[in-house]
Amino acid sequence: MAVISSKRSIMTLYSLPLDVYSHRVRIALAEKGVAVDIINVNPERLPEDFIELNPYNTLPTLVDRDLVLYEPNIIIEYLDERFPHPPLLPVYPVSRAKSRLMIHRIDQDWYSLMHGIEQATDEAGADSQRQRLAESISSIAPVFASQPFFLSDEFSLVDCCLAPLFWRFPHFDIKLTGKAAKIIDEYSQRIFSRDTFKASLTEPETDLRGYQEAF
Repeated sequence: MAVISSKRSIMTLYSLPLDVYSHRVRIALAEKGVAVDIINVNPERLPEDFIELNPYNTLPTLVDRDLVLYEPNIIIEYLDERFPHPPLLPVYPVSRAKSRLMIHRIDQDWYSLMHGIEQATDEAGADSQRQRLAESISSIAPVFASQPFFLSDEFSLVDCCLAPLFWRFPHFDIKLTGKAAKIIDEYSQRIFSRDTFKASLTEPETDLRGYQEAF
């Protein structure tokens, strides 16, 4: 976090158009209905003002007046506290802790495998990562069938983190089978059909599936 002098009168998000972490922040912003200026950044040519804002030059980066945040999970929790309606984390401490733990698992287990697919140097390595990811998600698929959203009747920050991954399944050729495939597909469609999710998509993200195929 950094606190600096800023002339911005509107919240600004520096974002990468295809980045899963930027996407989760864009979903949270859409759910909150926040007026925000989204600047899609070319990582090879970072804007000078952005370099001054964030000493790590990482994305996404959120600027809210004099406040600069540049870690995605800190950003989405800040948004939930800054704009409390609708709430995207449970009220009770135990439930909030479970939500945070699930987000940590998504990042450490599932996102890391997705990045492994991206970074694999051969198809065998990529296939191994795909299989591990599919098996891990399938192992808890029944949880997704118990309530409309992840362990909740209401959309939450956990769903903000799951949606960018599930949206990219076709792009990374991740295929679930059997009952797990049906459960995850039904959950995903509940998310993807939300107007807020549609509003969160960049043009390149929409192109990952194609508008008609996705909706």
